[in-house]
Amino acid sequence: MQTKDLSLYHLVRPGKKTIGQTPVLFMLHGYGSNEDDLFSFAGELPSELCIISIRAPHQLMRSSFAWYAINFDADANKWTDKEQAKASLNSIVRFIDQAIEAYELDPKNVTLLGFSQGAILSYALALSYPKKVKNVIALSGYIEEDIIVPGYTANSFSNLSFYCSHGSVDQVIPVQWARKTPSFLKALDIECVFEEFPVGHGVAPQNFISLHRWLVQRI
Repeated sequence: MQTKDLSLYHLVRPGKKTIGQTPVLFMLHGYGSNEDDLFSFAGELPSELCIISIRAPHQLMRSSFAWYAINFDADANKWTDKEQAKASLNSIVRFIDQAIEAYELDPKNVTLLGFSQGAILSYALALSYPKKVKNVIALSGYIEEDIIVPGYTANSFSNLSFYCSHGSVDQVIPVQWARKTPSFLKALDIECVFEEFPVGHGVAPQNFISLHRWLVQRI
Protein backbone atom coordinates (compact mmCIF):
# COMPACT_ATOMS: atom_id res chain seq x y z
CA MET A 1 0.00 0.00 0.00
CA GLN A 2 1.33 3.43 -0.89
CA THR A 3 1.97 5.62 2.14
CA LYS A 4 -0.32 8.63 2.10
CA ASP A 5 0.74 12.17 2.95
CA LEU A 6 -0.73 12.61 6.42
CA SER A 7 0.28 14.78 9.39
CA LEU A 8 2.95 12.34 10.68
CA TYR A 9 5.44 10.31 8.68
CA HIS A 10 4.68 6.59 8.83
CA LEU A 11 5.15 3.12 7.34
CA VAL A 12 2.26 0.88 6.32
CA ARG A 13 1.78 -2.86 5.95
CA PRO A 14 -1.66 -3.45 4.44
CA GLY A 15 -4.02 -5.90 6.07
CA LYS A 16 -5.12 -9.01 4.24
CA LYS A 17 -8.53 -8.42 2.70
CA THR A 18 -11.38 -9.65 4.87
CA ILE A 19 -15.12 -9.08 4.99
CA GLY A 20 -15.90 -5.62 6.35
CA GLN A 21 -13.46 -2.92 7.41
CA THR A 22 -9.82 -3.70 8.15
CA PRO A 23 -8.60 -3.75 11.78
CA VAL A 24 -5.53 -1.61 12.42
CA LEU A 25 -2.53 -1.62 14.74
CA PHE A 26 -0.64 1.64 15.28
CA MET A 27 2.98 1.42 16.46
CA LEU A 28 4.58 4.11 18.65
CA HIS A 29 8.33 3.76 19.03
CA GLY A 30 10.49 4.76 21.98
CA TYR A 31 12.74 7.74 22.69
CA GLY A 32 15.65 8.03 20.27
CA SER A 33 14.32 5.42 17.86
CA ASN A 34 12.24 5.64 14.68
CA GLU A 35 9.38 4.07 12.76
CA ASP A 36 11.54 1.19 11.47
CA ASP A 37 12.15 -0.24 14.95
CA LEU A 38 8.78 -1.75 15.89
CA PHE A 39 7.90 -2.21 12.22
CA SER A 40 10.37 -5.10 12.21
CA PHE A 41 7.62 -7.04 14.05
CA ALA A 42 5.08 -6.47 11.28
CA GLY A 43 5.76 -9.67 9.38
CA GLU A 44 5.10 -11.74 12.50
CA LEU A 45 1.79 -10.10 13.40
CA PRO A 46 -1.66 -11.29 12.21
CA SER A 47 -2.06 -10.79 8.47
CA GLU A 48 -5.57 -9.34 8.74
CA LEU A 49 -4.19 -6.28 10.55
CA CYS A 50 -3.19 -3.13 8.74
CA ILE A 51 -0.02 -2.09 10.57
CA ILE A 52 1.00 1.57 10.68
CA SER A 53 4.26 2.55 12.36
CA ILE A 54 4.47 6.27 13.16
CA ARG A 55 7.60 8.44 13.39
CA ALA A 56 7.72 10.80 16.38
CA PRO A 57 7.83 14.51 15.44
CA HIS A 58 10.99 15.66 17.28
CA GLN A 59 14.32 14.80 15.67
CA LEU A 60 17.26 14.23 18.01
CA MET A 61 19.86 13.01 15.53
CA ARG A 62 19.83 11.35 12.15
CA SER A 63 17.28 8.51 12.28
CA SER A 64 16.61 9.32 15.94
CA PHE A 65 13.31 10.82 17.06
CA ALA A 66 11.32 11.49 20.24
CA TRP A 67 7.72 12.18 21.17
CA TYR A 68 8.86 14.57 23.90
CA ALA A 69 12.01 15.73 25.66
CA ILE A 70 13.50 13.86 28.60
CA ASN A 71 16.20 15.11 30.97
CA PHE A 72 17.88 12.05 32.46
CA ASP A 73 19.88 14.06 35.01
CA ALA A 74 17.24 16.14 36.79
CA ASP A 75 17.63 15.32 40.49
CA ALA A 76 18.69 11.77 39.55
CA ASN A 77 15.20 11.19 38.13
CA LYS A 78 13.76 11.30 34.63
CA TRP A 79 12.17 14.69 34.01
CA THR A 80 9.51 14.73 31.29
CA ASP A 81 8.47 17.73 29.21
CA LYS A 82 4.79 17.15 29.92
CA GLU A 83 3.52 19.93 27.69
CA GLN A 84 5.43 18.48 24.77
CA ALA A 85 4.05 15.05 25.65
CA LYS A 86 0.50 16.41 25.61
CA ALA A 87 1.13 18.04 22.22
CA SER A 88 2.38 14.73 20.82
CA LEU A 89 -0.63 12.96 22.29
CA ASN A 90 -2.91 15.35 20.41
CA SER A 91 -0.91 14.88 17.20
CA ILE A 92 -1.27 11.09 17.46
CA VAL A 93 -5.03 11.35 17.98
CA ARG A 94 -5.29 13.57 14.91
CA PHE A 95 -3.14 11.19 12.88
CA ILE A 96 -5.19 8.15 13.86
CA ASP A 97 -8.37 9.86 12.67
CA GLN A 98 -6.66 10.79 9.39
CA ALA A 99 -5.26 7.30 8.83
CA ILE A 100 -8.56 5.54 9.51
CA GLU A 101 -10.24 7.66 6.86
CA ALA A 102 -7.37 7.61 4.34
CA TYR A 103 -6.78 3.84 4.50
CA GLU A 104 -10.45 2.88 5.04
CA LEU A 105 -9.85 1.16 8.39
CA ASP A 106 -12.21 -0.01 11.13
CA PRO A 107 -12.52 2.76 13.76
CA LYS A 108 -13.93 0.23 16.23
CA ASN A 109 -10.98 -2.17 15.98
CA VAL A 110 -7.91 -0.06 16.78
CA THR A 111 -4.89 -1.47 18.61
CA LEU A 112 -1.97 0.58 19.94
CA LEU A 113 1.44 -1.03 20.36
CA GLY A 114 3.88 1.25 22.13
CA PHE A 115 7.38 0.76 23.47
CA SER A 116 8.82 2.88 26.31
CA GLN A 117 7.88 6.50 25.52
CA GLY A 118 5.42 5.14 22.96
CA ALA A 119 3.88 2.94 25.66
CA ILE A 120 3.48 5.91 27.99
CA LEU A 121 1.60 7.77 25.25
CA SER A 122 -0.46 4.67 24.40
CA TYR A 123 -1.68 4.53 28.01
CA ALA A 124 -2.49 8.23 27.98
CA LEU A 125 -4.31 8.11 24.65
CA ALA A 126 -6.47 5.12 25.56
CA LEU A 127 -7.43 6.54 28.96
CA SER A 128 -8.09 10.00 27.51
CA TYR A 129 -10.05 8.81 24.45
CA PRO A 130 -11.24 5.24 25.15
CA LYS A 131 -13.78 5.29 22.32
CA LYS A 132 -10.89 5.52 19.83
CA VAL A 133 -9.06 2.41 21.04
CA LYS A 134 -9.92 -1.25 21.59
CA ASN A 135 -6.58 -2.84 22.57
CA VAL A 136 -3.35 -1.51 24.04
CA ILE A 137 -0.02 -3.35 24.06
CA ALA A 138 2.25 -1.35 26.36
CA LEU A 139 5.86 -2.57 26.43
CA SER A 140 8.42 -1.24 28.92
CA GLY A 141 6.38 1.83 29.88
CA TYR A 142 4.29 3.17 32.74
CA ILE A 143 1.25 5.38 33.32
CA GLU A 144 2.08 9.09 33.48
CA GLU A 145 -1.16 10.47 34.90
CA ASP A 146 -0.19 14.12 34.38
CA ILE A 147 -0.45 13.83 30.59
CA ILE A 148 -3.88 12.17 30.56
CA VAL A 149 -6.75 14.51 29.67
CA PRO A 150 -8.30 15.98 32.85
CA GLY A 151 -11.52 14.33 33.97
CA TYR A 152 -10.63 11.03 32.31
CA THR A 153 -11.93 8.98 35.26
CA ALA A 154 -15.48 9.82 34.13
CA ASN A 155 -14.92 7.94 30.86
CA SER A 156 -16.34 4.51 30.13
CA PHE A 157 -13.55 1.98 29.64
CA SER A 158 -15.74 -1.08 29.04
CA ASN A 159 -14.32 -1.67 25.54
CA LEU A 160 -10.63 -1.48 26.54
CA SER A 161 -8.15 -4.31 27.03
CA PHE A 162 -4.50 -3.89 28.03
CA TYR A 163 -1.47 -6.13 27.67
CA CYS A 164 1.40 -4.69 29.69
CA SER A 165 4.92 -6.05 30.07
CA HIS A 166 8.25 -4.97 31.51
CA GLY A 167 11.78 -6.20 31.96
CA SER A 168 12.53 -7.13 35.57
CA VAL A 169 16.04 -5.64 35.22
CA ASP A 170 15.09 -2.61 33.11
CA GLN A 171 17.81 0.00 33.58
CA VAL A 172 15.92 2.82 31.83
CA ILE A 173 12.41 2.70 33.33
CA PRO A 174 12.36 1.02 36.76
CA VAL A 175 10.12 -2.03 36.93
CA GLN A 176 8.66 -0.62 40.16
CA TRP A 177 7.00 2.11 38.10
CA ALA A 178 5.39 -0.46 35.80
CA ARG A 179 4.22 -2.63 38.69
CA LYS A 180 1.77 0.10 39.66
CA THR A 181 -0.11 -0.42 36.38
CA PRO A 182 -2.40 -3.37 37.29
CA SER A 183 -3.84 -1.70 40.40
CA PHE A 184 -4.22 1.62 38.55
CA LEU A 185 -6.21 -0.01 35.75
CA LYS A 186 -8.17 -2.27 38.09
CA ALA A 187 -9.42 0.82 39.93
CA LEU A 188 -10.93 1.90 36.59
CA ASP A 189 -12.46 -1.57 35.99
CA ILE A 190 -10.17 -2.16 33.01
CA GLU A 191 -9.09 -5.62 31.90
CA CYS A 192 -5.31 -5.93 32.15
CA VAL A 193 -2.64 -8.59 31.69
CA PHE A 194 0.71 -7.66 33.26
CA GLU A 195 3.85 -9.75 32.76
CA GLU A 196 7.53 -9.41 33.64
CA PHE A 197 10.43 -10.96 31.77
CA PRO A 198 14.08 -11.33 32.87
CA VAL A 199 15.45 -8.71 30.48
CA GLY A 200 16.43 -5.05 30.46
CA HIS A 201 14.83 -2.30 28.40
CA GLY A 202 13.70 -4.44 25.48
CA VAL A 203 11.34 -7.13 24.24
CA ALA A 204 12.30 -10.74 24.94
CA PRO A 205 11.25 -13.51 22.48
CA GLN A 206 8.95 -14.94 25.18
CA ASN A 207 7.41 -11.49 25.54
CA PHE A 208 6.60 -11.32 21.83
CA ILE A 209 5.07 -14.80 21.86
CA SER A 210 2.87 -13.81 24.79
CA LEU A 211 1.68 -10.50 23.33
CA HIS A 212 1.04 -12.17 19.97
CA ARG A 213 -1.18 -14.79 21.62
CA TRP A 214 -3.04 -12.05 23.51
CA LEU A 215 -3.55 -9.98 20.37
CA VAL A 216 -4.84 -12.85 18.22
CA GLN A 217 -7.60 -13.46 20.76
CA ARG A 218 -8.81 -9.85 20.58
CA ILE A 219 -8.69 -8.56 16.99
